[in-house]
Amino acid sequence: MDWLILAIAGIFSGVLSGLLGIGGGFIIVSLLVALGYTPIQAVATSSLVIVLSSSTGSFYNWRNGYLDLKRVMYIAIPAIIAAQLGVYLAVKIPDYLLLGIFSLFLITNIFLIQLRKKIVTQNKQSNSFLNPVISKITTGSIAGFLAGLLGVGGGAIMVPLQMLLLNEDIKVAIRTSLGVIVAATISSCIVHATQGNVLYFEGLILGIGGMIGSQLGTRVLPKLPDSLVSRIFVLFLASMAVLNLWQAWKSYQL
Repeated sequence: MDWLILAIAGIFSGVLSGLLGIGGGFIIVSLLVALGYTPIQAVATSSLVIVLSSSTGSFYNWRNGYLDLKRVMYIAIPAIIAAQLGVYLAVKIPDYLLLGIFSLFLITNIFLIQLRKKIVTQNKQSNSFLNPVISKITTGSIAGFLAGLLGVGGGAIMVPLQMLLLNEDIKVAIRTSLGVIVAATISSCIVHATQGNVLYFEGLILGIGGMIGSQLGTRVLPKLPDSLVSRIFVLFLASMAVLNLWQAWKSYQL
């Protein structure tokens, strides 16, 4: 029955990806750890799943003329480089520390998503205090590092950073973020694959579910009240953070 659980989780992660413009890596990693896989296997497999689900969205954006490849490239290059550092640290640090960092990332996501909504609501247009080149390097490096270290796309962080540092529109930021995620996760996934950390069967099931779910998220769920979706999502993130902290504590005691 594990394959059915994986398929459902993949669909759910895809729904959230389509609804909020972020990757579902936090769901995938939490689920695989809960099912008994090692944290490094969970992180590596999540990278494969995100490559599959994000690629379909980016292809759709590119085919319809919504994706600026030049804009993506400027952020993707530092992301690819930083992803290698993230993978290196993920392999080296203890399981309990990796799970602990992942839990903190989940909690941080709650605040970042609220920040993104606040920016959109206020239609904030402010000049960045950083040079545009430095802003792009900073945004890409953070996204790539998170992709390699935690097996997440980093969209929840990348979108607010693009809006704050690059003064980009929310729709442009989301589309650019998705394109950068593809590049960063391919980079980290290749390294994980060479080290034998990727679970291909589980990853394919999750990935197919994610592609289906992303279609539901983009076409159906936006019709739901934003306040209801936001509350459910925040509650879910908090629950996953507690679960991973518990897993980290158990791993630390071993």
